[in-house]
Amino acid sequence: MREKKTMAIVIAVGIGTFVSALDSSVVNLVMPMMQKDFGVSMSMLEWIMTAYLLVVSSLLLTYGRMSDLYGQKRIYLTGFFIFIIGSALCGLSRGIGMLIAMRIIQALGAGMLFSTGPAIITNAVPPENRGRALSAVAVSVALGLTSGPLIGGLLATHVGWPSIFYINVPIGIIGIIMVMKFVPDIKPKNEKIPFDIAGSILIFAALLLILLPLNISDDAKISPALFAGLLGAGVLLIAVFIMLELKLKYPMLNVRLFKNRVFAASNGAALFIYMAQFVLVFLSPFYLQTLRHFAPDFAGLLYLPMPLATLCIAPVSGILSDRVDSRLISSAGALIMAGGLLMLGLMNTWTPIPYILVSMAVTGFGFGLFQTPNNSAIMGNVPVQNRGTASGTLALMRNIGMALGVAVSGALFGFFNNKAQAIFALSGQTGTRLTDSVFSYAFHLTLYAAVAAALISMIASLIKGRVMTEKQKNA
Repeated sequence: MREKKTMAIVIAVGIGTFVSALDSSVVNLVMPMMQKDFGVSMSMLEWIMTAYLLVVSSLLLTYGRMSDLYGQKRIYLTGFFIFIIGSALCGLSRGIGMLIAMRIIQALGAGMLFSTGPAIITNAVPPENRGRALSAVAVSVALGLTSGPLIGGLLATHVGWPSIFYINVPIGIIGIIMVMKFVPDIKPKNEKIPFDIAGSILIFAALLLILLPLNISDDAKISPALFAGLLGAGVLLIAVFIMLELKLKYPMLNVRLFKNRVFAASNGAALFIYMAQFVLVFLSPFYLQTLRHFAPDFAGLLYLPMPLATLCIAPVSGILSDRVDSRLISSAGALIMAGGLLMLGLMNTWTPIPYILVSMAVTGFGFGLFQTPNNSAIMGNVPVQNRGTASGTLALMRNIGMALGVAVSGALFGFFNNKAQAIFALSGQTGTRLTDSVFSYAFHLTLYAAVAAALISMIASLIKGRVMTEKQKNA
């Protein structure tokens, strides 16, 4: 009976995590259709994705701390309601300004779902089954992020782009009903502890100042001086935030958690693995649609092996992480993902479709193998009263990694594209041949940056030290 209830909790949290992750990536493939409808520039259109990521990322720590103080179920349900309302309003938008505004509302709810899901599951299952249960969150995030292009391409092609937002409403209603019925309403013992308002404002402003220039770094309108100034101001506010948190009796973020090597290294590994993934997410639509001229729905289908491989391996890696040192599993996953990205980086105009499918599957397999053990190591190495904060920190690392992936891929692709133009033009290439050669050159070198990020993630996983299972802790 208890196992059935636990499974219901895992499914309920998985639904919310899936739809909020889906909306981080679903828009990318349908932007050309939106551009045609709204008649706006691509730089304006990018704010549909940028606004969502900025708001979600900037509020994750705040929401994580709120869930520790006021109850995870309460925050999760509130986020679900806000997300559904925002999704419906996105679909009803008839102008670019309204759509961006509604995406912000949607992001306010998505941040609550992202930041509290792992904490709810960690509190609901026995420690010896934590890895297996958290694999559901890993699968939900991975499926949401990697199946976004597939789902978006199919829905937009056959129903219209508003459907990518409307689909969240019925799914969200099912999720709300399940959360209300199955997730226990655990009252925090520390409800009288004051909320750190100053810390919340500081970290929101700091993350906004850091992530904003990273997300628009490939826009020619931002000058190097402004880029450096915004980043510098954000880093300065981070320093002020840390000094404030160290002095407070009840800080929003217990900075001392990062003295735990497992917690700190696992979060670093998560950041770099998501950075690697989002270099691929950003570049692959251009490869499939611009270079190969595939239709959006067919291009989306070529993504399918990645989420399927993740879906198959993540539960297995979760079970393994409950029994053996999870450091070894997550490190192996990051290495395999680096191999898959290297295979994708070798693609060109004539690459056979089976090669693309296998490369996507290898990448998804590595990502799924990494996810659950890494998440379990983070959530299992913090005190119970800080699990909401830890959950929010993990989600923050994911979103910063995503933002860095987009920023790095845009900047590197632009740099290598300009360099290749000069190289291949001097060799006498013209027309389509020149365009294809330039794109392939920039694509290859930029994806190698994703390979490097995955390898850094592997190193971070290895250096965190041995992660003991629950049986070993209790022996």
